[in-house]
Amino acid sequence: MANLYADEQFPLPVVKLLRTSGHNVLTVQEAGNAGGSDPDVLAFAVSNERSVLTQNRRDFMQLHIQQPLHHGIIVCTDDKNLERLATRINEAISAEESLKCKLIRVNRPQR
Repeated sequence: MANLYADEQFPLPVVKLLRTSGHNVLTVQEAGNAGGSDPDVLAFAVSNERSVLTQNRRDFMQLHIQQPLHHGIIVCTDDKNLERLATRINEAISAEESLKCKLIRVNRPQR
């Protein structure tokens, strides 16, 4: 299972569902890093060997280009169905042997 670091705006119910799936998820708030910049979030994740979990797709996709040596960045589209979002994240990261240096996109299903 993955070691994840959920950014400040990531939905807490999804964090809890991912934990029940066996993932080790630390939130920015739990780490005492609330209010930090996106580069700070990535730096903390790198130093703690965690993959960033975010809905801030544009900024973190740019950070991935600028700083490709990380432990993974999972960018998600907004989905009001939080159980479905947690399931899609779990499926996406479970399909990978390693998240290191990867940008994983988890998109909301098309209607």
